[in-house]
Amino acid sequence: MAPSAAPSPAAPPDPLTGFTVGVTAARRRDELVALLARRGARVVEAPALRIRPLEDDAALRRATEQCVSSPLDYVVATTGVGWRGWMSAADGWGYGAALAAACGGAQVLARGPKATGAVRASGLRETYAPASEAVDELLAWLLARPLAGRRVAVQEHGLPLPAFAAALRERGADVVPVPVYRWAPPKDPGPLQRLVEQTVRREVHALTFTSAPAITAFLEAAAAEGRHPQVLAALADDVLPVCVGPVCARPLLGAGLPAVWPERGRLGALVRTVAEELPARSRRELHVGERTLVLQGSLLLIDGESHWLSPKGATLLRALARRPGRVLSRAELLRRAWPDSDADEHAVEAAIGRLRTALGPYGDLVRTVPKRGYRLAAP
Repeated sequence: MAPSAAPSPAAPPDPLTGFTVGVTAARRRDELVALLARRGARVVEAPALRIRPLEDDAALRRATEQCVSSPLDYVVATTGVGWRGWMSAADGWGYGAALAAACGGAQVLARGPKATGAVRASGLRETYAPASEAVDELLAWLLARPLAGRRVAVQEHGLPLPAFAAALRERGADVVPVPVYRWAPPKDPGPLQRLVEQTVRREVHALTFTSAPAITAFLEAAAAEGRHPQVLAALADDVLPVCVGPVCARPLLGAGLPAVWPERGRLGALVRTVAEELPARSRRELHVGERTLVLQGSLLLIDGESHWLSPKGATLLRALARRPGRVLSRAELLRRAWPDSDADEHAVEAAIGRLRTALGPYGDLVRTVPKRGYRLAAP
């Protein structure tokens, strides 16, 4: 999808004005996009996955029948939306009361606050809910108890949990997987492919992730396009990955990439983290005489007046502004603004010319150093 409209230049700049943020979420995407846009961001929407309800509810129904056929000892709730969907489906089949009784007679484990809230909303109380949203902690809690002959229902969350179930079965448990929904590739892969390219070209300044499978899908899309190394390089330097929580961030951390996340795994907290971290890392101030120039993403503020720059122009100016006065060669600027491209140094010269034009009366800030490159004439 095309980026959302830019904020009015006349309006006071919001924390994310000038920044472009990629959104990979499928569920609650509209809410996340609205929260980011409200803080001034341009948003690129590219769902990495979609939630595919079971095409035939037969598998969920069979699992529900297994759960009500004989007593359960433990029930694992892994997501709020999955738990609510299961309870709703069971009620529609006439099994609502029986399932509630079966779960009420068992010890209920909830993964994180959303699952805990859904369990309580269904009239039940959780026996154990770890401070984090890690499935590993639920498994460790169960493995610390005798499981031989015990029946454990595991509500799955988007992907099967074969290792979780296998560990329980090795201890003698009878495991009933409850498949409520599944992750699937987006119906239209085009937006995700374009987001991969925009990440490589540094045309987005941050990427937001609300699930670990979305990160995996994004990296797999990059690999399919032959852009995996370039995406990793961008995420390691210029493009900030922001996750909803530490469990979500695991694929990035496993790849040796940095990531940030809020203390509470909520969309509002995720957006606040973006609004705090992105300007802190990417905002540049230049003082020229009595005037202050602020580069914020693709926006240049000169004494409060907004000047929008092209992505290439903003990349070049940001590179020069990192160390004003230092000479950057055409080859170095080419690597920064045209990574993995067939462009030559003439592209740098043309882009510098356009940048000077965009700067208007401040165009002479970008100085040519003969036979060496360019520098920013600011202290």
